[in-house]
Amino acid sequence: MRRTKQIAIILSDTLQSAGLQSLLADYFPPVEILNFHSFSDFPENGNDFHYYFTKADTFMLNVDFFLPRRSRTLIITSDEKTSASSMGYNYLSTGLPQESLIEQLQQFFSTEESNDMTERSKELSLREKDVLKLIAQGSTNKDIADKLNISLNTVLTHRKNITARLGIKTVSGLTFYAIMNGLVSSELIG
Repeated sequence: MRRTKQIAIILSDTLQSAGLQSLLADYFPPVEILNFHSFSDFPENGNDFHYYFTKADTFMLNVDFFLPRRSRTLIITSDEKTSASSMGYNYLSTGLPQESLIEQLQQFFSTEESNDMTERSKELSLREKDVLKLIAQGSTNKDIADKLNISLNTVLTHRKNITARLGIKTVSGLTFYAIMNGLVSSELIG
């Protein structure tokens, strides 16, 4: 038995909202969909939904709410060049033919189900988070070792584990990850 997908659509465009609701009901049953004209209409207990569909500006204005739910959030865009999954965010390009929209939605729902397990395997240990914070703040390996009172080899091992677990190899990518996941504030980046 398939579980009913509880979906919140937060779009000011009534026509887009109705079209999306129709696609979801026709091609991805069973669904329970609630539409909200703006985030201010959204209930305080928004944790009850399995999925969230919204525009990028609503996402950015309410980043504290959406960031922890980013794997379950689909950002609606009219840009056909935006990839279905870019930097860990899911996009749906409304200018595409219906078949392509359905394919993107299928990919989103199937990816989200497998993301639950992947997200758990990406969890960093507390010490790895400490190392990542210092990397994002521009500390050298030696500085990190001194600040955390660990050996240089241990720092290198933590860095290797962080890059392997996250699949991010550059300092700028790690910094972006740390900011987007609330490990450091962008004001602390030097």
